[in-house]
Amino acid sequence: MTYKEARVYLDEMSKYGSVLGLETIRGLLHELGDPQDDLKFIHIAGTNGKGSVLAYTSTILSEAGYRIGRYVSPAVVSYLERIQVNGEWIPEERFADLTEKARDAIARMEDAGEKTPTVFETETAIAFLYFREMQCDMVVLEAGLGGALDATNIVRNTLCAVFSSISRDHIGVIGNDLKEIAENKAGIIKPGCTVISAGQKEEVRRILSRRAGTYGADYVEAGTVDMEREGVRGMEFSYKEFQDLCTSLSGKSQAVNAAVALEVIRALRNLGYPVSDGAVRRGMEHTVWRGRFECIMEEPAFVLDGAHNEAGALKLRESVESYFPGRRLICIMGVFRDKEYEKIAAAICPLASSVYTVDLPDKERGLKAEILAEAAGRYCRRVKAANSMEQAVQEALGEADSMDVILSFGSLSYLEAVRKILDQERRTRQ
Repeated sequence: MTYKEARVYLDEMSKYGSVLGLETIRGLLHELGDPQDDLKFIHIAGTNGKGSVLAYTSTILSEAGYRIGRYVSPAVVSYLERIQVNGEWIPEERFADLTEKARDAIARMEDAGEKTPTVFETETAIAFLYFREMQCDMVVLEAGLGGALDATNIVRNTLCAVFSSISRDHIGVIGNDLKEIAENKAGIIKPGCTVISAGQKEEVRRILSRRAGTYGADYVEAGTVDMEREGVRGMEFSYKEFQDLCTSLSGKSQAVNAAVALEVIRALRNLGYPVSDGAVRRGMEHTVWRGRFECIMEEPAFVLDGAHNEAGALKLRESVESYFPGRRLICIMGVFRDKEYEKIAAAICPLASSVYTVDLPDKERGLKAEILAEAAGRYCRRVKAANSMEQAVQEALGEADSMDVILSFGSLSYLEAVRKILDQERRTRQ
């Protein structure tokens, strides 16, 4: 099987949609020799900030000399970035070979009358095969949807169950209110692991701490960092015994995410995994996570941010007001239709002088630019449904003065396309 054939095979599987539950992936992994049982995990769930916590944690541990697997979603730059070891994407050849193994295992399951795995279950199995093959010391594992019934929750050897900020998202899929959503995500807690959480609303905190107590797991909640400097180009801060750290990641949520990651490092130290202060410092400095309040151009400032729910949008608003006070804001907005797009618009669009809405590449989940423009138009007078992303970027640039701010936000799936269009525009104008 070639890489292209592997992608076609998995794309075909996508049409079957997604199904929550562990029975099918358990059968698939058993056919593949249960690779997950030979690995140790730092399992991360939450609504916003999972990826940033993963990036900080895995980079620090790689700097400490460990071989660290990363499993992330969604992909921003390349499909292959979802499966990484020490920051290196899985090679196309290995991905193809492992996909072929998974395909053969699925054929055996189907012959036995078992359910066909979903594409996410298959990708997760491929990741576990690769991490075992690469003899990873630990895997930093991002939950896909929820926690309890997410395919990643098939793992047993959880060192740390980690929770970024939990808020309302995927309503009706993993829960109908915040309490049900928190209970679902709490399902990643395993007996004897260490539970580490960002600061949460009280009802969420009670659910996580009670679940931890039931499983004999220590519960740790991250505190606040001592901020020394922050801005659009990053922050300098201290946290407990970790002094004078700096990171290029910016945005008001990053201080929380960094504190959670540092609590993971403290827990691992207590479990007997040495991580030097130097590795922590280097890891923070070297952490890269694209599409999270990422400033990719100045004069005018051009910022990308994957705020795709109300909580993320409110944090984004706080960052814009803090880092760009008094500057005119021009927005490019694209979100999936299963998101609370009216609330996202309500949080950001009142700040904007103009808003361009765009269709997303994923036509099945995407919200039409015209419908999004109607929602944005309730909060901003100048709103236009762009015919294409290229048009949105070109017109935003044409409208902006050197001191203005262009903010492209919403679903992560389209931000890399915006980056490429902007790069082309800059080359054309030079």
